[in-house]
Amino acid sequence: MDKFITIDEAVSKIKDGMSIMIGGFLAGGTPEKLVDALVKKGVKDLTIIGNDTGFPDKGIGKLVVNGQVKRVIVSHIGTNPTTSELMNAGKMEVVFVPQGTLAEQVRAGGAGLGGILTSTGLGTIVADGKEIITVDGKEYLLEKPIRADVALIFANKADKMGNLFYKGTSQNFNPLMAMAADLVIAEVEEVVETGEIPMEDVRTSYIFVDYMVKE
Repeated sequence: MDKFITIDEAVSKIKDGMSIMIGGFLAGGTPEKLVDALVKKGVKDLTIIGNDTGFPDKGIGKLVVNGQVKRVIVSHIGTNPTTSELMNAGKMEVVFVPQGTLAEQVRAGGAGLGGILTSTGLGTIVADGKEIITVDGKEYLLEKPIRADVALIFANKADKMGNLFYKGTSQNFNPLMAMAADLVIAEVEEVVETGEIPMEDVRTSYIFVDYMVKE
């Protein structure tokens, strides 16, 4: 099966109101061309799950600035003033999640787990409305798994089957998100023949990748 599609074909699969995971850390490792195509298409009322809301002109921030997002689930928003403005004006919902907890919730979503237990956030507003479970006399918050309709991820290298390799910290949320969405589209920088990526360097198996677009 040929997994390569055009960027226009990729974004045609994304509709108003969908939940979308977008890889990256302050836009590092973010599929920028896919994000740009989403901005151009103008899909709206999106729920975006990511580490942060990038910058006004980079990463997830471009969708926020363009008014396409109704809700974000992120760890921080400090590098994008527009996010704060929209949140304070009641025009966009911001759900703050501690970074490690967010990563583990996404991992749980991909692994089919019922949630994770963490002490992070106990005694704070993070715990509001959440179930507290006691294990061996110690209390933990039950944080439920997170999944999305679509994951948009970025990889530095892919083979023709869809096995992915990431350089350095560009891995961040990308491998986790590739396991936690119903549809996974990877923007790739370089394409090689199947087998050219050593098995030990494959960070996302082709079985998780539905489509790829060449950067």
